[in-house]
Amino acid sequence: MTPNVNQILLIEDDREVRNAISQTLRLESFSVIECSAFIEAKDHIAYDFPGLVLTDIRIPGRDGFYVNQYCKNIDPDLPVIFLSGEGDIPMAVRAMAEGAFDFLEKPCSSDQLLPVISRALKTRHLVIENRNLKKQASLGDMSARMIFGRSDKVQRLRQLVRTAGNTNSEVIVSGAPGTGISKIAEVIHLSSDRAKAPLEKRSSVNLDRYEFQEIIDRCDGGTLFLDAIDQCPSDTQLALIDYLENDHNVRIIAGTNVEIMDLEQSDLMISDLFYKLATQTIRIPSIDERKEDIPVLYQQYVSQAAEQSGAPAPEITDNKLTELMSRDWNGNARALMHDAMRFVLGLSDEKSAIAVEKNIGLNSQLADFEKSLLEQALRKYKGRSSRAAEALELPRKTFYDKLTKYGLRAEDFRG
Repeated sequence: MTPNVNQILLIEDDREVRNAISQTLRLESFSVIECSAFIEAKDHIAYDFPGLVLTDIRIPGRDGFYVNQYCKNIDPDLPVIFLSGEGDIPMAVRAMAEGAFDFLEKPCSSDQLLPVISRALKTRHLVIENRNLKKQASLGDMSARMIFGRSDKVQRLRQLVRTAGNTNSEVIVSGAPGTGISKIAEVIHLSSDRAKAPLEKRSSVNLDRYEFQEIIDRCDGGTLFLDAIDQCPSDTQLALIDYLENDHNVRIIAGTNVEIMDLEQSDLMISDLFYKLATQTIRIPSIDERKEDIPVLYQQYVSQAAEQSGAPAPEITDNKLTELMSRDWNGNARALMHDAMRFVLGLSDEKSAIAVEKNIGLNSQLADFEKSLLEQALRKYKGRSSRAAEALELPRKTFYDKLTKYGLRAEDFRG
C-alpha cells in the first residue's frame, strides 16, 4: 500500500514565519515537521520520504541550495520548494536549474503556497506509488506491474487476477469495450505456472471447431484466450464443451463485453459452456467508474507514448488533469491511450492542429503579444514575479524562462 503522502519538512529560521506557515499547512491537514536549520532537518530526509521539503534559501549553516542538493543525493525525486525574501531572477533561475520543484517569494499567501504544495504532493504520491508497484513486480507480482491505478476497484481487480493466476481453472473476463480484457487475460497467464508456455489470443467470431482444435494443438500446456465468447458459433461451443469435459492441458480464458449476469441469462452461450468457463469471473471496471485512477493511468500512457514516438513527455498540468477527469471515457483505457499519444505529439485536438498550421509565419507577432502580456502582468503586480506568473497561469520556471527570452527584469517594474 502507498503511504499517506502529506508530510511537509519545513526549514525556516524565522520563528514567526515558520509558525505562520506551519499553521497554514496544518489547517489544511498536512503533517508538518518544523526545523530552523539543515542540521535539524537532516535526519528526516530519507528515500521515499512521504512528502516534500519546503525550505528558506537563507538559513543558518548550510543554505537552501545545499539542502536541495542533499535531498537530490538521497532521493532525486523528492520535491524541494524554495522560499526567499529576495526573489531575484538569477536566484530563481539557479533554483529551477538545480531541480527545485518551485520557487516562492516571501511573504507568500496561502493562495500562492497551497496550490504549489498540493501539486508537489500529487507528484510525490505518483512517484512513491510507482516505486511500490515496481517493488511488487520485482517480487513476481505481475498484476502490480501491468494493472495501473490506486482505487479500491483496481485493488479488487488485482486481487481477483492474482487469485486466478494461482489456479488452473477456466475464467470469464468481462468489461466494456476498451477496458483491456485481452490484457487482463495476459496478466492471468503470466501470473500462473503456465507463464513460460504459449499464450494464444483468438477472436471467437467465426471460429470453427477445426481451427479451434489446431490452436489447442499449438498451445500445448499453455493458455488460450478466446475473445468475444458470446459470438462463438454454436458448433464451436459444442467442441469447447467436449474439450473441457475431458482431461485437458490448455487453460481457457474467455472474454466478453456482455455483463456476466446478462450472459448467463441470455441464449448467447450454451448453458453448459457458460458454467464450465465461469468457474471464476472477473469484471473490469470502466474508466468512468474509477476516475480517481486517471492521473496514474494518464501518466503511464504519456510515458509510453513518449517512448514509442521518441518525443519528450510534456508536463501534465492540473488543468489538463481536470479536463481529463471531467470527460466521459466511453472508449475507456483505449481512448485514454489515444488522447495521451496525441497529447505527446502536440495534437490534443483537431482545433490545435489547425491553429498550429495557421500560425506559421506569425512568430514575430506572437512574440510581441506574449512580451506585452508579461509586461502588463509585471506592471500590475509591481514586479512581484510570483503574482505575475500566477495571473498568467504559467509554471514558475516557464515564467522566468520567458523573462530571460525577452530581456525583462522583474525589478525594473518595482517601486
